[in-house]
Amino acid sequence: MIDEREPQPQAERVLCGLINGLAKQIEAHVRVRAATLGLTTSQGVALRELTGPMTLRELAERMSCEPSNATFVADRLEEQGYLERHPHPGNRRAKQLVLTPAGTELRERLLRLLFEESPLAPLSSAEQETLQRLLARAVVDR
Repeated sequence: MIDEREPQPQAERVLCGLINGLAKQIEAHVRVRAATLGLTTSQGVALRELTGPMTLRELAERMSCEPSNATFVADRLEEQGYLERHPHPGNRRAKQLVLTPAGTELRERLLRLLFEESPLAPLSSAEQETLQRLLARAVVDR
């Protein structure tokens, strides 16, 4: 008896290809939109992911990169006046990344641009919620 939950090799290959294709479309979309604001793709991703104060390690995890790469991006954003490092309230050795008012305004502009013609725009809100739920089940910390 075949377990319907067990993925078939062909179906899994196709699904992986589709997910990879979507990831490439999203990256290209971020690259183009970030460039219109004078930002690199990495800076755009960092601003998108900075939803509140967080450590460099947390930002690196959200950006899916090494902490050293996140540090480089944070340094550039700090030099541009979009980001500040504040003492972490619960860890004396850590710093929190906090957007400046200019950084918050830039992030809001970026988010508006990212929403325009998003690769996910063809999906309805319900379809986006379903996709999010399914991907959340598949993406687990291993």
